[in-house]
Amino acid sequence: MAHILGVRTEIDSVLSVLAPLGLAAAADPPSLLIDLDPSGPAYPSRRSLADLVSDGPTRAELTPGSTGMAVLRNGGIEWREAVESVHRLATSWSSITLRVGLDDTGLPWPVIPVVPLLPGFLTIDDGRPAVWQTSERGQVAPGPGPLLPPLGRRVVHQCLEARSIPRGRWVRGWRQVWELPWP
Repeated sequence: MAHILGVRTEIDSVLSVLAPLGLAAAADPPSLLIDLDPSGPAYPSRRSLADLVSDGPTRAELTPGSTGMAVLRNGGIEWREAVESVHRLATSWSSITLRVGLDDTGLPWPVIPVVPLLPGFLTIDDGRPAVWQTSERGQVAPGPGPLLPPLGRRVVHQCLEARSIPRGRWVRGWRQVWELPWP
């Protein structure tokens, strides 16, 4: 059974695209990123979550390779319609990362907030554990949870060009997220 974690980023739309890729790249392979947000980005994938729910999973989706990372874009479906399909995929994959939109009430998996540390008073801290994304060196997390190093230009390009699995210090920072107990 797969280890499943959701991530949500509320105030940074670029980070909301990159954070799930970082978490999925840091997971035990084979790793699958599923976008549960119907208004999410057009991640590159042959099929979408909507296709999978409508037509059922293919043999390849249920028997992933032993290494690497796969991405399943949303395709315009609400997460509530896909819960059964995610459970079915969880029997085959080692790790599943869920990109969650703002509507995650009732989601049956842990959802981790990803909070960018912005300069000055702009950082939001509601006291809950989060993954804190630094924007410059030397920043300190204002609340509980892992602190990620600043995103480098190379990693951003790797994520957005989707030619290879992102690597580097930023992705290694995500590994600790898989090891923590999230509510």
